[in-house]
Order: sequence, then structure tokens, then C-alpha cells
Amino acid sequence: MKIALAQLNPTIGDLKNNAQQILKTAQQVATQGVNLLLTPELSLCGYPPRDLLLNANFIAEMERELQQLAHDLPPDLYVSIGLATANPDAITTGSKPLFNSIAILAAGKVQHIFHKRLLPTYDVFDENRYFAPGSEANYFILDGIKIGVTVCEDLWNDEDFWGKRTYLVNPIAELAKLDIDLSINLSASPYSVGKQKIRSAMLKHAAVKYDRAVLYVNQIGANDDLIFDGCSLGFDRSGELVCQGKSFNRDLIIVEFDKSKQDLKTAKIQPQPDCTDAEIWQALVLGVRDYIHKCGFQKAILGLSGGIDSALVAAIAAEALGADNVLGVLMPSTYSSSHSVTDALALAANLGIKTETIPIGDLMQGFDRTLESQFKGTEFGLAEENIQSRIRGTLLMSMSNKFGYLLLSTGNKSEMAVGYCTLYGDMNGGLAVIADVPKMRVFSICKWLNREREIIPINIITKPPSAELKPGQVDQDSLPPYEILDAILDAIVCEHQSAQQIIDRGYDSQVVTKIIRLVKIAEFKRRQAPPGLKITDRAFGTGWRMPIASK
Repeated sequence: MKIALAQLNPTIGDLKNNAQQILKTAQQVATQGVNLLLTPELSLCGYPPRDLLLNANFIAEMERELQQLAHDLPPDLYVSIGLATANPDAITTGSKPLFNSIAILAAGKVQHIFHKRLLPTYDVFDENRYFAPGSEANYFILDGIKIGVTVCEDLWNDEDFWGKRTYLVNPIAELAKLDIDLSINLSASPYSVGKQKIRSAMLKHAAVKYDRAVLYVNQIGANDDLIFDGCSLGFDRSGELVCQGKSFNRDLIIVEFDKSKQDLKTAKIQPQPDCTDAEIWQALVLGVRDYIHKCGFQKAILGLSGGIDSALVAAIAAEALGADNVLGVLMPSTYSSSHSVTDALALAANLGIKTETIPIGDLMQGFDRTLESQFKGTEFGLAEENIQSRIRGTLLMSMSNKFGYLLLSTGNKSEMAVGYCTLYGDMNGGLAVIADVPKMRVFSICKWLNREREIIPINIITKPPSAELKPGQVDQDSLPPYEILDAILDAIVCEHQSAQQIIDRGYDSQVVTKIIRLVKIAEFKRRQAPPGLKITDRAFGTGWRMPIASK
């Protein structure tokens, strides 16, 4: 039996085009003798649909598209479709009105409907808000082969692998008791650094523990802040990798199940990114490309300061959209160093992007005159520094509005964490590209980009980071070195450690106390930030739910 794993890139809510994507893939594999086509979780509506699921018309239209697909698909091909279905017992049982379901289509009709059993509610997930859990082990029989069906989280609850059990039910173990021949998992699993290795190890463990071959198909693409990396996998009964899809790209993997041996045959194994920096780069490029195109834009604009953050964002945008579709704007002030301008222009030349230069000295003087009476008798400080950033933000937003560019914000995770960013200034934008990339990782990726030729000018990488909002300013005037700052932030944000726990690791108590305070008081800024692409396990996005007014 031939099985195809389709790494699809749906647009959330675009039911007709998502259905057409499935149909075209089905027609393609039918000519290659494929018996079963697997598509990802919620492949018909895209994941995560969030509160679109509260619209009854949306659910009804999804059902209509499913029936149309059943009619249009090649009749001899079995196809798995992910969608939300109505829960007919919701009122009588007091449960949620929907199921996260998998439909198996063949011969012009819906042959089976299966429901996801484990509903995650951590980090970016909120499935209990919409769905009721399925209550039965799911399987179907095709060509005499008993195929167990699980959906994403159903696979992530093996106490032997994790050392604990998060849910009472283990769907994989239940299917093994039903003597299935093959296990399939249909997923929309968001990317984070290192997650591919965890998934691979988990699937291998399941194959060996239950002596069953396992196939895993994952969505690719980016939807808002979430990036989906694909990297679909297959393991035989002995835990050997037999197939692997591309990372961060559409792919179609065809693998054969040998009925006589009750096992998968080795198929194509696509190469993966060779280092963490390459992995993050590909994720961010995909994230920018999909966000911009799915939001209806074609071009991007950003401010080029001559600093490393805007340099990396410009490089990502050029790769994602093509250099002709990126505009970098230089906005030097009286405090800007000459090398900031020359470095920014050198970067633009290396990338091949267009630039415009708009000096802001006269605008700064206009603000000074206007605020002179209000600020009389006070010292130059943050208010005056931030005016420069807000002038730049206003200019960029004006050009965005006028010419239809999407403005990309360039702040990194370290800055977002401690509030070293300006509301209505450098935080302006439609997408915060590197808002989940710590400063030290920004340096690392830029050095990786330069491995074969200079893309990021060396001076941008080697000069001390500075906002250049006053004479001689550098970031380390008020922050610890970034290698120390990032380590402390990781302990606070990702490891949820207390001040004392961090101090016990050898960090200065005054520095730790200061950083914790900065993280807390910057919460109101982060709440007003544009969406940022998520690449770590703990990002300042939909999975970060901290109160603003708190002690």
C-alpha cells in the first residue's frame, strides 16, 4: 500500500482555496498509485482558526466544502482531511460545541469521522475553549491493514518518554492494545528551536515501544505569530527513520507499507538545516513571507539604523520577498554617527535593496521649539530621546500608508524583555520579525550569514550596540553585557526561576533584581507591540499571558 504525506500550507479561513490545495494534491498522487493521502490537522480551515470557530456559518461552510471534496476526489483514493465538526451532544452533556476531527474520504463520501482526544491548553494552545475531547480510540481498515489515527497532541503523552503523564489517556497505548498494523499522526505542530529533534525522538520511541510503524505529517507555513516547519516523518517498527520531509517547505512524501512484513519501506529522507542558526533563519524567512502575503501585502519597509538588528531584519525580508520588494529608510539625526549611515548603505548594497534617506534634524528642532515652554527647567532625558524614535516611527508609518508597504519592526527579544524599545517609535509596525530572537542569537545568525561572503558588513557586527539617541550612547551604559543579560532573561522568561535561584547560579544580585523589575514594568509595552514570530518555547506572544497591573 502506498501512502502519501502532504505538507500543506493552508491559509486560515480560506476554505475554498485550502480545499483546492488538497484536491490538486490528491489528483497528483492518484496518478502515482497512492492508496492513502494524509493531510495535516485542520487542513481544511488551517491551524489555529481560533475564534473563527465561534461562527456557526463558518462551521457549516466547512461541512459543505468537505462534502464537495468527497464528491470531487479520485474515487479510489482514501484521503484524510482535518476539520472542525459539530458536537451533537454538546447541550445534553454540557460539553464544547465542536470536535477537532479527521474525516476519511473515499468513493465519493465521508467514510469515517475521528475526533482528537487530547486537547492542549498550554503556551499558545487553547483548544478546550472550542473543542470537546474524543472518547474512543480511532482506527480504520484499508486493504486489510488496520490503521490507527491520532491527532497531534494525542502523540505527546507517553510517560516513559516524558517521565510523566499530562493527561489521563494515552491514545497511542490504547491503539496498540487494539492490535493496529500502522499508526498515523496528523499534526499542526508549531516550530520552536530544537523541536524537530524532540519530535523525531518521540516518534522513534513510540515505534519501538509499541512495535508499530508510525507516520507523522505536519503543516508548514506561518499563521500570525506561529511558524509550522513540516519535517514530516516515518519510522519503521524497529525505530529506523524511513522517510522525512523538507523543513519549512511544501513537500509530498510517498512511502510504501509492506503488508507481508507489516512495516514501512525506506523512502526519501530530505536533508535538514545543518545548524541552529540555519534552522532559525529558514523559520523567520518563511514567517515573514507568509505573514506578508497572507495579509495581502507584497512589499515591506523598515528603518535602517546601521545597527545589527535592522541589518538582520533587512536580510530576512530580502530573502523572503525578493530584494526589489524591500525598502530601507535611513533617518539620521544629529546624534547619528557617520558609520551608521555608511554601514546601512553598505548593507543595502550587499542585499540589493532600495534605500531612501530622510534626515530628522529639522524635525527634532521643531519638537524642541514646540515643547520648550512645557519642558523648561528640566534636563534632557528619556522624553527627548524617545521623540527621535517616534519621529522615525511616524515617517515609516506614513510611507507604509502612502505606498502600501508593510512596516517591519526590528526590535529583538532582549530589548522587548527589558523595555528598551519605544512605543509609537521603533515598536511601530505590522510584524516584529526578531521579537523572539535574543541579542546574542542575532549576532550568531549574522555571523552565520557571512560564512561564505559578507552580507552583513563586519563593522555592524563588531561595533558596540547603540540606540544613538544621545552623544556617545551605548547599550551597556545601562544594561549588563548581552551574554549576561540573555542568560538572566532566559532564566526569568523560559525557566520561570526566582531571583534567588538566578543569584544562586552566580549572577550579581543587584543586576538580577534590576532585570526582573525591567521585565515586569515593560509588560504594558509588549501588550501594544505588533505580533512577533515565535521561535522559542516561551515567546512574548499569544502564549505569554502576564498581567500588566500587578505586584
